[in-house]
Amino acid sequence: MTISGNTNPTARAERQGPCKFIFVTGGVVSSLGKGIAAASIANLLESRGLRVTLQKMDPYLNVDPGTMSPFQHGEVFVTEDGAETDLDLGHYERFTHAPLTQANNWTSGRIYEKILIKERRGDYLGKTVQVIPHVTNEIKASIQRVATDDIDVALIEIGGTVGDIESLPFLEAIRQMRHELGRDNTAFVHVTLVPYIAAAGELKTKPTQHSVKELRAIGIQPDVLVCRTETDISREIKEKIALFCDVSREAVVAARDVDSVYKVPVNFAEQQVDEILLKHLRIDAPPRNLAPWLEMLERLDHPSGEVAIGIVGKYVDYEDSYKSLKEALLHGGLTHRLKVDVRWVEAESITAAEAHQQLSGLDGILVPGGFGERGIDGMLEAIRYAREAKIPYFGICLGMQTMVIEYVRNVCGIRDAHSTEFEPAAKNRVFFKLRELKGVEDLGGTMRLGSWPCVLSPGTLAYQCYGKTRIEERHRHRYEFNREFDEPITSKGMVISGETPDKTYVEICELPGHPWYLGCQFHPEFKSKPLEPHPLFASFVGAAGVRRSSRDAERRRSEESQFLRARADA
Repeated sequence: MTISGNTNPTARAERQGPCKFIFVTGGVVSSLGKGIAAASIANLLESRGLRVTLQKMDPYLNVDPGTMSPFQHGEVFVTEDGAETDLDLGHYERFTHAPLTQANNWTSGRIYEKILIKERRGDYLGKTVQVIPHVTNEIKASIQRVATDDIDVALIEIGGTVGDIESLPFLEAIRQMRHELGRDNTAFVHVTLVPYIAAAGELKTKPTQHSVKELRAIGIQPDVLVCRTETDISREIKEKIALFCDVSREAVVAARDVDSVYKVPVNFAEQQVDEILLKHLRIDAPPRNLAPWLEMLERLDHPSGEVAIGIVGKYVDYEDSYKSLKEALLHGGLTHRLKVDVRWVEAESITAAEAHQQLSGLDGILVPGGFGERGIDGMLEAIRYAREAKIPYFGICLGMQTMVIEYVRNVCGIRDAHSTEFEPAAKNRVFFKLRELKGVEDLGGTMRLGSWPCVLSPGTLAYQCYGKTRIEERHRHRYEFNREFDEPITSKGMVISGETPDKTYVEICELPGHPWYLGCQFHPEFKSKPLEPHPLFASFVGAAGVRRSSRDAERRRSEESQFLRARADA
């Protein structure tokens, strides 16, 4: 089956009326991949020239995920406008070109907050405020807010699973939208589970049937079923699901486990998911063009080498805590056709005595962002080892701060250098909180969030990576470099290669003479895509590849030398 089609990547579908909506729900269990399913469908629609946007509706009562533990919720993804959002927005941005903002992620907390502010202000004119219509109306208004005139299709993902009490207002709201907008303007995609029972040696459809039954009891009839499964779903199983769930057999989509989420759009294309939805929504669009995506997958599946990158962090027991980071490393590997073997290293486990044993087998070391004191000593030891052993090092946010602190301590000789985040009474505070900076006005909160401009110094590694002097990157941090330490670090060789245009904030530091040693205050992983790898990650993985090649060549020379000595002795 052909899945590429039109070779013109700029082909654009003509506007055919108001924005259409695709609602993505889930059942049976959480973590079935609703976000990946929504992103993959959006990817296919975009490949056909349609302008798409995506939105995540989360049922929890937090106003945003910024205060939640990474162990519980995974990473906090940050948009250009500084919104702290669900990690699914990272999938949306990596799979499409949709520009996302705070309007693309809503929680029950934000919805109720808006309603209560209106109620206190008297907007409801003495009426009794209820879930229906006030909460559902606010949800619908939030959904309609992303359906701007330049969008053809909006994909709305409802968090949680059918049957959760928290999700009911959102499900009721989208049920009402089908009633108000009509069948031709709305489509329901339900992601469910078809488990394989090893003891019985067969797939079981009952979980899917019960999930759809719950959805239909609410008043929603799914148009497409995305069935997560470990094995292929036979024609007979699809017909059984179609019969009992009242959908066409073609609309029962097998979402089999894959070794890379980037293969899901191709899987969906082979099963004509985009065709089914376009037909349902009565949209005429050009043939899909997946040529760039397929070329990317070819490089992913056929690497020419491999590098081992150690992520020294404090949340490594839960990989979703660093979701965007792991993907950005993969993207960097695609640039050089290298497979990136990510090795998770618990920062607390690293000691000066064992650093060589723990880290010497790595081709690159990365210390990511994080909050709190736990694991800092281990990070400092890992950074010192990378600096002294000439291993490529990349520090992001906290990883930059610890990089500079390690340098001030061990190179500049200021042994008590610290950050007030970890030592509030520190005498030599190399980093401190925004509001502690003299002459800097309150930024409206304790964090610097969203996109900020940065000016790069020509001739530096940072400039070499980006190829330009002005960039913009996304931030999420509370503590800044104390510019009183400019002279101590620069006099000892470290270079401040990036700063804000007004020279208030330091954004990038690096160390010339080292194979690759750079730290940035921002989070470059949030802007990396498989078709557009971030330049810092591409350069870092490339440097790790050079180290691996050098080590492999040295190993071969050593083996050859040993062979020749053994032969001579014989």
